[in-house]
Amino acid sequence: MGSIFLIRHGQASFGADDYDVLSPVGVRQAEVLGKHLEQLGISLDRCVSGSLRRQQHTANAALQRMSQAPTLDIDDAFNEFDADAVIRTLLPEEPEALHILRNGAQSRAEFQRLFAKLIGRWISGEHDKPGLQSWQAYVEQVEGGLRRILEQATSKQNIAVFTSGGTITALLRLITGVPAAKAFELNWQIVNTSLSQLKFRGSEVSLASFNSHVHLQLLKAPELITYR
Repeated sequence: MGSIFLIRHGQASFGADDYDVLSPVGVRQAEVLGKHLEQLGISLDRCVSGSLRRQQHTANAALQRMSQAPTLDIDDAFNEFDADAVIRTLLPEEPEALHILRNGAQSRAEFQRLFAKLIGRWISGEHDKPGLQSWQAYVEQVEGGLRRILEQATSKQNIAVFTSGGTITALLRLITGVPAAKAFELNWQIVNTSLSQLKFRGSEVSLASFNSHVHLQLLKAPELITYR
């Protein structure tokens, strides 16, 4: 069987003007991941990234720590869903939400509570609005990316996909059949640069492991275990 390693990007710049930039911690996480894969002797036959900067930067920082790595391919099917669009569209339904969102970096617990509530409305399908990509459409986008990988793969290949938490959540929904709400409960636990492994044979795919971040735990540096 072949393996697909789903790798969440390193810590981005939460609270900054541009979230889509790795923080210094995010760069370090990616470098540690690359060194860990090298030490495990995992040889990658193909690497794919979404087109977001934080995804590509994570991939490049990790691959630079490996003695042999393939060229990075880009497929925007593995981009994160547009969280800003979800928030902007559903925000009017939640009083006092704007203040919480503007101060998210200072009030992370309140931000997470509100964000999870808005995501719950989005994935329900009951609040679909013109111009906002629906949860179902996003899942279909991710499914298309997975299908392209499988069509191009050969047996026993190791393929790395550098992506985001929402993408991994959509794949959990597709592969395991877990309800979307339960999948997002798992989403909130996905650590930056964690590894989730899929095993595949032809078009058949199964989940082998989820959210492994032993490469960070071994360093005994709690500041490297982050979730945004």
